[in-house]
Amino acid sequence: MTLPFLTLLPLFLSSLRLQTNIPFLQNVLSNHQFLHSTVDTQFIDENQELFNLKPTQNRAQKLLHYLGHVMVNGPTTPIPVKAKPSSIDPVIPHVPMGEPPVGFRDVLLRDGPEGFAKAVRAHQGLLLMDTTYRDAHQSLLATRVRTHDLKLISPFVSHKFNNLYSLENWGGATFDVAMRFLSECPWKRLQELRALIPNVPFQMLLRGANAVGYTNYPDNAVFKFCEVAKENGMDIFRVFDSLNYLPNMLLGMEAAGAAGGVVEAAISYTGDVADPMRQKYSLDYYLKLADELVKAGTHILCIKDMAGLLKPEGSKLLIGSLRDRFPDTPIHVHTHDTAGAGVAAMLACAEAGADVVDVAVDSMAGMTSQPSMGAIVACAKGTKLDTGIALENVYDYSEYWEVARGLYAPFDCTATMKSGNADVYENEIPGGQYTNLHFQAHSMGLGNKFKQVKKAYTEANKLLGDLIKVTPSSKIVGDLAQFMVQNNLSRAEVEERADELSFPMSVVEFLQGLVGIPHGGFPEPFRSKVLKSLPRIEGRPGATLPPMDFQALEEGLRATHGEEITPEDVMSAAMYPKVFQEYKEFTGNFGPVDCLSTRLFLDGPKIAEEFEVELERGKTLHIKALALGDLNKAGQREVFFELNGQLRSVLVKDTLAMKEMKFHPKAQKSIKGQVGAPMPGKVLEIKVEVGSKVEKGQPLCVLSAMKMETVVNSPVTGTVKVLHVTVDTSLEGDDMILEIEE
Repeated sequence: MTLPFLTLLPLFLSSLRLQTNIPFLQNVLSNHQFLHSTVDTQFIDENQELFNLKPTQNRAQKLLHYLGHVMVNGPTTPIPVKAKPSSIDPVIPHVPMGEPPVGFRDVLLRDGPEGFAKAVRAHQGLLLMDTTYRDAHQSLLATRVRTHDLKLISPFVSHKFNNLYSLENWGGATFDVAMRFLSECPWKRLQELRALIPNVPFQMLLRGANAVGYTNYPDNAVFKFCEVAKENGMDIFRVFDSLNYLPNMLLGMEAAGAAGGVVEAAISYTGDVADPMRQKYSLDYYLKLADELVKAGTHILCIKDMAGLLKPEGSKLLIGSLRDRFPDTPIHVHTHDTAGAGVAAMLACAEAGADVVDVAVDSMAGMTSQPSMGAIVACAKGTKLDTGIALENVYDYSEYWEVARGLYAPFDCTATMKSGNADVYENEIPGGQYTNLHFQAHSMGLGNKFKQVKKAYTEANKLLGDLIKVTPSSKIVGDLAQFMVQNNLSRAEVEERADELSFPMSVVEFLQGLVGIPHGGFPEPFRSKVLKSLPRIEGRPGATLPPMDFQALEEGLRATHGEEITPEDVMSAAMYPKVFQEYKEFTGNFGPVDCLSTRLFLDGPKIAEEFEVELERGKTLHIKALALGDLNKAGQREVFFELNGQLRSVLVKDTLAMKEMKFHPKAQKSIKGQVGAPMPGKVLEIKVEVGSKVEKGQPLCVLSAMKMETVVNSPVTGTVKVLHVTVDTSLEGDDMILEIEE
């Protein structure tokens, strides 16, 4: 006997307790037999898997908790300036119906990396890589653009920009920032964008042996990372090393190639090849490095001008020389527009023989970002360099991002930087670091001293031996520069007192050799004075690391977080164990915040505001923010909502009120045994306890502020008398850490 669903429904539910009804019904409604045929009264007996009930995720209540937290305490991601996200959402331009047109990814899938490289070299006209999805917002908006806003414009890009060489949308700082500050999974971003843009090659930034981290990893971790990235939709791997250290680059190239990706080896550019007075990084230096990379089998050769130092004359000299030496190898040039000369430099590169240059859509271009897409498209139109991109499509694309950019006003560099600045030719700060450095300076109370930080950056670079400056070496220079300004130290004073100062951990590890060997060697005697008896590494750092045990890592994650651990989760934990742990804890508490609009994510709803949140296709929450309660004795406020017509409330701890209830003593610099925080930050690790005997210079604790870690060393020999902090204590500058009795 067959019966309609409505007749069977009471039978199904009567056999279950009330609290299991919803998971049971979800299993029924996703059952293939139920959806595609008529069922009878034996349906339940024959489908016992219907009773495999997953616990409810309670996502709605968790999201209310998050929204309440933001309403009470403000954004969960640090905000550098007092600016509010725009209340205006961008308008998505019209997208044609049907499948997107054929693009360069179709060539790659058909002909493989070698065939793709040949097609790029044979292409008539100038090809463009669009950095809007990655480096542009890293450079202008502190890497804060969310997947939510990238997805909205992706179908338009797929249909209207199918002739791009590639879309840079992943890697670099986006990987850890996604988890650390946006509370979203970087792998999910890649998966979702791939589904929306099937025809344009995706490109990522791979830091050689550093993968997407700030340190060296075991070789098998770099190989595994590239393999998983390729499986999730990555196509082109731009491989570089922060010091142009060849062994690190070759490891990254081999890993990307083994995964089946297009290898784009990138030489990081600094100095000025056209200036006879700047000869540490000469034309001969770059040509010899290119020889090694081409010999190693790179599919594409890239010049990565991360600070925007290439001028037209240097562009013609460098790219012209490379084209003469490697007539069959595609050349790709990356730059930033910090000084305002980016368009001129890229057109000069194209005239000299470059096949591809990097651009960002107009409203996300200029200053520390890439040169304007519209400007280059217009300048090349009707010439041998014609890009084949329609300007009207650029206008529509730019209009979307102009409005979307307003959502990220709290992170926008224009809050403090009103124009490009040619002082980049002096300080050589990479575009991708410039705004993050400014943001970091604000977070450390140095926002009004950013000009001093830039000057100190120049001096710190000289202290460290004039480095190639790009992640993570640029971070090392930046950490040292902020340390110098924070402690009012000149370059001469740092050199003189190097054996007694508590340097940022990144500086110490660089001098130990944990990043690689810089061109020209390490600075002496500065290195020896800082390191004293600390161990040093000779050669490629990752070569001495034991292989990573992925099976043990996965088992540990499953024990901590449950069974639903993916291979992508394992790689996230391998790259950033602490950040991944915090990300999982956050999502466990607050649910899938990536489904919130950007204004709600950053600023929360206004009282009486009604809005919808789509948890998944077909499952939408209707929410209204009703009221904020008074502060109770426990330091909490009750926040009231209406959820799908039902009254709900959440209790939220008011962190500002709790902070005002506490007072932290300040260290007196005149008293030697009082150890204060050298910068604002959070206590990561405490290495001593009350009663510990310490020697002068011995590490006491580790502080962290915006990815910058500093080891606080003992200024005297003695005994720890009082400890004023615990792990995770947040400190302001000079807050007392501990007291030592000499």
